[in-house]
Amino acid sequence: MGLEGAVKAGFRKELEAVKDPAAREALYEKLVAQLYEMGKAVNMAQHLEIDAVIDPADTRKWIIRGLNSASVRQADEGGHSYVDPW
Repeated sequence: MGLEGAVKAGFRKELEAVKDPAAREALYEKLVAQLYEMGKAVNMAQHLEIDAVIDPADTRKWIIRGLNSASVRQADEGGHSYVDPW
């Protein structure tokens, strides 16, 4: 369910209480705008205590930097399998 559906379901009584269709639509738009504002990535990161919000355009750079910072593990020369059967 999108935010629009959540507003219609969650605020049904408030919306039905407004008799004027134009005023009801204005209240609906206001509630949807509030939920969109609360749901932005920066706001959610603060609420959920996430360390950083990455701009989607910079995602590839972040992933490459993370992979480059990981140590490279060399294959075992002894011929042992990685999974012990017992």
